[in-house]
Amino acid sequence: MVDESESGALAASLAELKAYLRIETAGEDAVLAGLLRSAAALCEQFTGQWLVRRAVGETVACDGSWQRLAARPVAAIDEVEAVDGEGVVLALPVEAYAIDIDAAGDGWVRSTRARAGERLKIRYRAGMAAEMNGLPEPLRQGIVRLAAEHFSARGAESAAPPAVVSALWRPFRRMRLA
Repeated sequence: MVDESESGALAASLAELKAYLRIETAGEDAVLAGLLRSAAALCEQFTGQWLVRRAVGETVACDGSWQRLAARPVAAIDEVEAVDGEGVVLALPVEAYAIDIDAAGDGWVRSTRARAGERLKIRYRAGMAAEMNGLPEPLRQGIVRLAAEHFSARGAESAAPPAVVSALWRPFRRMRLA
């Protein structure tokens, strides 16, 4: 179970999108901001990575094996706690768990004292950049172009995003094999 904290930060700025679309008034700002959020979410799904860093809470098995965290890339693992069968959260001493963030940005955690019925509750931060200006430019440009495409195609159904957007995002795509 992953509990995501919304950062509220956009992956590309409203000003960038308005400049790209040559819009000078504020009448469409709410629509454009929504399109930017939607395009950023699609970018995250396509690349398999979170863009702007935000806090995450996740509960995983506590069976002594390494558990991979769902969000990536993981920037930091802040807290590991045990949750018993009745939902009571217990503080864990450092020697009761192990954590790792590998070179690919995947976060891992395991209990070194597994107990029946327990789960691990992990708080961590994940995302490629601390804020939108830290994102690679091809990702930001793809988000702006996709949002602009959605704005321009209002009322017309278009199933596929523009090929240029996929081309901009493809180098950042990370997929997990089962």
